[in-house]
Amino acid sequence: MRPSPKIASAVILLILAGAAGWATWVNVSLQQTLPGIVSANGRIEAERVDIATKYPGKITNVLVSEGDFVTAGTLIAAQETDDLQAQRAAALSGRDRATAAIARARAEMSAHVVQTKLAQLELDHALALHKQALISDTEVARRTAQRDGEANGVMAIQAAIAEASAARAEADAQIRRLDVALSDMRLLAPIAGRIEYRIANAGAVLPSGGRIATLLDLKEMYMTVFLPTATATGLHIGDEARIVLDAMPFVLPATVSFIAVEAQFTPKYVETTSERDKLMYRVKLKLAPQASHQLTNWVRPGLTGNGYVRIHSDSPWPARLAVHLPTAASE
Repeated sequence: MRPSPKIASAVILLILAGAAGWATWVNVSLQQTLPGIVSANGRIEAERVDIATKYPGKITNVLVSEGDFVTAGTLIAAQETDDLQAQRAAALSGRDRATAAIARARAEMSAHVVQTKLAQLELDHALALHKQALISDTEVARRTAQRDGEANGVMAIQAAIAEASAARAEADAQIRRLDVALSDMRLLAPIAGRIEYRIANAGAVLPSGGRIATLLDLKEMYMTVFLPTATATGLHIGDEARIVLDAMPFVLPATVSFIAVEAQFTPKYVETTSERDKLMYRVKLKLAPQASHQLTNWVRPGLTGNGYVRIHSDSPWPARLAVHLPTAASE
């Protein structure tokens, strides 16, 4: 025998009323248990750093796999450098030619300086003889022209030395630029972290800015939570917080590092005790830097858990939210 629609409706209403009453009791109980502390659930996230090419080229080797932990300076990938090596060899040859030209010009200038001195002595002697009317004006003019020619030759060689020096400086600059480019063809990890994605493989030809891999900065991990307006407006950057993850029995120290300036509707994937049609503020709880090295082998981006924020600085943390980090023994 099927129940009447009125009886069925009454049962449903009783169930809904009981659920609402239970939820209200849980919320009140939580507030009583954690006075001055609010909580919300979220996921661990980490700042991402793209390892990308500065120059276009072919990838010759990728030395990491997804999930690898790398330290700062670790070689991630290498690009083909044959063309740059050829340019560098040409620049070295140009510098050698400029250096040889400078040495030759300086030797020639030394000879011209000597010839200029001799020409000046001959001119002085000719002028003395001309006063005694022993040589003609034409001979004096010839000696003067010879002296001036040697002097102009010295000036020309000095200009040639300056030009060759400039060519050598340009070659040196070209070599330094190519050395920097060759260094940039070796893609190094800028920070310590974990490889999240390996995007390119050996043999790929990438443009400038082509991504090789994505690196997670494990020293910049945080949890994003959404808090109602009444709570968020009382928060400040640096307020103390705690993070408790579902997958491990640790209590992680954190601080409020970001508070959104505008409210938004809570994303669907975030489950909160507030109704979803209420505006919430996005808040970041950053894991304490001093604990980050202890969490490297434990905490992963994507782990779910709860964030607890102390909204009153004089409210003590309950014993169950005392900081508890992994130890060497537990690792």
